[in-house]
Amino acid sequence: MQINEYAVYIITNKANTVFYIGVTSDLQNRVLQHKQKTYKGFTAKYNCNKLIYFEQFQWIDDAIAREKQLKAGSRKKKIDLIVGENPAWNDLSDGWYD
Repeated sequence: MQINEYAVYIITNKANTVFYIGVTSDLQNRVLQHKQKTYKGFTAKYNCNKLIYFEQFQWIDDAIAREKQLKAGSRKKKIDLIVGENPAWNDLSDGWYD
């Protein structure tokens, strides 16, 4: 039996002023789509291309529930979550596409 893997992620722009929260079954490919502005939506408009946080889940229902929870939270809660895991706000996808 194949184990699926889903990710909830937060990406931001260079200045760390805008957050986008999403869910995907292929985190590396999805982040690359954001970096290449494949889709002309929110992330392309606001230049969100820096992966600053992600969590992985085995079940899509769990990932979607977590995405909704994060989206409903305050900006302060999002910042606290990011700083707790990635205090330097590094792009966690650095080195993925070399």
